[in-house]
Amino acid sequence: MSTEPPSMADLSTFALVAQQRGFRQAARISGQSASSLSQAVRRLETRLGIRLLERTTRSVAPTEAGALLLSRLQPALAQVSSALDVLNELRDSPRGTLRLNVPVSAARLFLQPMLNRFMALYPDIMLDIVVDNNFVDLVASGCDAGIRYGERLEQDMIALPIGPRSERFALAAAPAYLARRGVPQHPRDLLQHACLRGKFLSGLVYPWEFERDGQRLTLDPAGPLIFTPTVADLAVQAAVEGHGLVYLFEDWLAPYLAAGQLQPVLQAWWVSFPGPFLYYAGRRQLPAPLRAFIDFVQSPASAR
Repeated sequence: MSTEPPSMADLSTFALVAQQRGFRQAARISGQSASSLSQAVRRLETRLGIRLLERTTRSVAPTEAGALLLSRLQPALAQVSSALDVLNELRDSPRGTLRLNVPVSAARLFLQPMLNRFMALYPDIMLDIVVDNNFVDLVASGCDAGIRYGERLEQDMIALPIGPRSERFALAAAPAYLARRGVPQHPRDLLQHACLRGKFLSGLVYPWEFERDGQRLTLDPAGPLIFTPTVADLAVQAAVEGHGLVYLFEDWLAPYLAAGQLQPVLQAWWVSFPGPFLYYAGRRQLPAPLRAFIDFVQSPASAR
């Protein structure tokens, strides 16, 4: 055991790796290489004279000593971070990194112009955008805030409206496809059609839901293509080429509908739902970049 005290950097690295249960996951968050993180943890273990992490080819987990150290480190590191962030309040413009976890739909449909305005107002804040449709633990993922829809928010999160306040899913197909296969007159007719289906990154294919006059239907039609949200444009192009019906955000399909490349189908049955929310963990001292973004989202400037 070395008499030299461990560095704050090595302690922070250990905490991040232990929280993420892996060097690769921690490397993605920190922007450092997995090998440099591993060296930092080994250096810390050497100085303390005790093993902190159990490493296998598949996972990393804290030892009993590592878990004890982590439980004491987490509040201390949070206090250090908050103390340093207080200095941001003395600057003319806050600086630092704002890490946001957002779904594909937000990145694709409304976030870009909003972020353009935010970056112009706060040039010293670096935005780190993670596009991920899965609901994630913000603290464990290293993100400051996220964007999700109401049904996927945890109750202990603070949520603020962001983006459009109402959205719809739209069903559409190419005119050539409808001329060839016929226009569905009822959602159940889709069971006899080629449908281009979306799935979550977990692999679960999500059902198609329709509603009219209080009647709600959920269907699992079949088709020649299943896609994740990250490649939804591929599905739209397949629909334009006449391979089947596609069911996506109305704003996503709007340019193709306006150009006549796609034709709306069963429009009276399209489902409306509330728009997304910015969510974050409630805490007394928010990082300055997140505080600036929250203020921006609540200001008229964000909606211009």
